[in-house]
Amino acid sequence: MPESKRRKKPAYTPPPASSAPEQNPRWWAPTMVTLMILGLVWVVATYLAQSAWPIPGIGNWNLAIGFGIMMIGFVMTMRWR
Repeated sequence: MPESKRRKKPAYTPPPASSAPEQNPRWWAPTMVTLMILGLVWVVATYLAQSAWPIPGIGNWNLAIGFGIMMIGFVMTMRWR
């Protein structure tokens, strides 16, 4: 009976494991929370002042600015580790 041939390539060796997962800078989490709270305060102030404040003259665009600030904070949560 014929013998099977030997493997020519070496056996699988897994890649080396990384020593530690990538960490965010220390300022990441406080900035993220601050942006979400600042956006919330901006929107609440806009509603309480009936779109006349924090920036007078732009009306309901104050809401868009507040929600935009909040969205930047929420987008930062996706990269938080």
